[in-house]
Amino acid sequence: MPERTESESRKLLRRLRDSLAEPGAGQERLDRITHIIADSMGCEVCSIYLFRDEETLELCATEGLKEESVHKTRMRIGEGLVGRVARTLTPVNTANAPAEKGFRYMPETGEEIYSSFLGVPIQRVGEKLGVIVVQSKTAREFSVEEVDALEVVAMVLAEMTELGAFVGDGGAMAGLHKRPVMIRGATGQEGAAEGRVWLHEPRVVVTNPVADDPLTEIERIRAAVSELRVSVDDLLAAESLDKEQKQVLEAYRMFAHSRGWLRRMEEDITRGLSAEAAVEKEQSTARARLETVPDPYLRDRLHDLDDLSNRLLRILTGQGKDTGAEMPDHPILVARNIGPAELLDYGRKLKGVVLEEGSVGSHAAIVARALAIPLVIHADRITAEALNGDPILVDGDQGIVHLRPEDTVAVAFRDKVAMQAAAQNRYASLRDLPAEAKCGTRISLHMNAGLMADLPSLAGSGAEGVGLFRTELQFLIRAHVPKRSELAAIYSSVLDAAKGKRVAFRTLDIGSDKVLPYMKRVEEPNPAMGWRAIRVGLDKPGVMRMQLQALIRAANGRPLTVMFPFVAEVNEFRHARQMLMDEIARERALGHALPERLEIGAMLETPSLAYAPDAFFEMCDFVSIGGNDLKQFFFAADRENEAVRRRYDVLNSSFLRFVRHIVDRCAAAGTPLSFCGEDAGRPVEALCIAALGVRMLSMRPASVGPVKHLIRRVDLTELRALIDRECATGTANLRPTVMDWLAGQDI
Repeated sequence: MPERTESESRKLLRRLRDSLAEPGAGQERLDRITHIIADSMGCEVCSIYLFRDEETLELCATEGLKEESVHKTRMRIGEGLVGRVARTLTPVNTANAPAEKGFRYMPETGEEIYSSFLGVPIQRVGEKLGVIVVQSKTAREFSVEEVDALEVVAMVLAEMTELGAFVGDGGAMAGLHKRPVMIRGATGQEGAAEGRVWLHEPRVVVTNPVADDPLTEIERIRAAVSELRVSVDDLLAAESLDKEQKQVLEAYRMFAHSRGWLRRMEEDITRGLSAEAAVEKEQSTARARLETVPDPYLRDRLHDLDDLSNRLLRILTGQGKDTGAEMPDHPILVARNIGPAELLDYGRKLKGVVLEEGSVGSHAAIVARALAIPLVIHADRITAEALNGDPILVDGDQGIVHLRPEDTVAVAFRDKVAMQAAAQNRYASLRDLPAEAKCGTRISLHMNAGLMADLPSLAGSGAEGVGLFRTELQFLIRAHVPKRSELAAIYSSVLDAAKGKRVAFRTLDIGSDKVLPYMKRVEEPNPAMGWRAIRVGLDKPGVMRMQLQALIRAANGRPLTVMFPFVAEVNEFRHARQMLMDEIARERALGHALPERLEIGAMLETPSLAYAPDAFFEMCDFVSIGGNDLKQFFFAADRENEAVRRRYDVLNSSFLRFVRHIVDRCAAAGTPLSFCGEDAGRPVEALCIAALGVRMLSMRPASVGPVKHLIRRVDLTELRALIDRECATGTANLRPTVMDWLAGQDI
């Protein structure tokens, strides 16, 4: 056949565009497309295979194969040559398909008479949509120009799919962004919410994938790239950048100034694509290439490429974050990731948050907890699957998201939410009653907080105080170090809102996954066990002293409770405590009001501190067990790793023995002990921790009612005896025994 020319490629795209503009159902359009492609490329066969689900491809339209095989021929991803294209997202071009490794013979299609095979992926920025195939009887490899032409056609099909051109009876493609999707992520914050998707960064929709005037499109892409380069250069010139930020922008600059990047987009334009479609085609091709690279550094450059391509698309289309769309009722934010300040800007309008990235200890998770909204993290590909306004269910308890749910799923979910709401109403009647067990033991229930927005929950939840106020949020949401006066005003407002109830201020806990935007990032192989929390405070005493001064001035003669996080050995606490006492002496010398009463405590989050000298426990005014970190270090199970974070149970006898050891150390020194973290808010776990002798628990406000409800129905003395007996007899996990004991009491 004649060699493909650029004009012929554009002619093919124009025929496709005109055909798609004609009326007709999805299947009819697909059938017309396969006929046009086969005719234009001089091939006997053109077939379109689309994904029915993540693992299965289906033959949805064909010109040349047996009609009865349409919607009946299916294969798994990786199976046969078509499956190989879908898995690798790279073309397969062979003159002798039956002899090719992995070839699968499908007798129902009648394809055995065709020797030549060319298959290219139909994809859009990481979305695998399907495979388009051309075949001929003549044994030959397709030319580079023909491969390029078919890739351009595949890009147009992907864009037209996004625009809904195949909605109707067009098989699998009709279901894109229409069918229900369940995504299993991880719990960032518990709770359940139903609402509508609100994309933090809306998808750029390319409405004109085919262009008639390549010269005009090339002028547009060159002008847009020039504007992009200027904006990146301007960002790099900013004096406030740290080393890491400069490295990221240098990577941006490298991409933006790449001659090959611009040249490849211009070549696609000459084949008939618009400037926007050329950007997305290059982005899709580069993503497919980088995703297979074993080097993690190079794979991380995917984010740089995506960000840069999206910037370029917004310049070309004028579709920025502010698209003019109205936020739907009951919005649930969907994003790849989001900073604390941006999340706070949305405020309490949001019903939930779903992120592709994030972590259980990240600032986004902290803000979600402060806003009391469910958060699911590690929701893979949610930004590609979701569209603004899509119905969505967020199950933060299970870490599951239902996008465009079926009616049966939605009804079951609403029943669950209704049951939770009814339970919360029952707990409200206990608000003013003490958490007193049948044996007369009283447990003090406190709440965790991190924002002023949390404080109204103090009265409504029935909490007796704030057992943990996270102070790092005031640092994370600013682009610069906050002033002492700003912090003092915030802390003073917190104490005002608490109305005399105890507030335990935890000093700055940064590092690990909580990195200040204006602080140089330290690259560490294991940041959770690295330079963080009190270690940063002691190494950066200026920031620590400034925060301590702000706390003292905020107290202004009222009681003040301060605790230092992540203390691993006694000298760290001794030094931090002395810094606070030095600031007290300094404020006294300045004639400022001193706290009426001062409590200085430590968070026990490392097993080493449980074996500190007696002097440590005698020096502390109180000790607070940080359950989240302590559990991960005790079991050597990274709480960010979904493969292991749920593997180990707080009701494991070894962990309960360890908590009992801490209780005994504190009791011997007469030091009050509390427990804060996720497990303090889980009723059964909280019950066992209280039975071991911990008399104060701190949790999210919504958990106070359920925990109090259970404590008031049991005898903690009996439960302690049960735990001691089971530990002595060698029971590995006490959960089944404890649940049987509760069931025996009709609980």
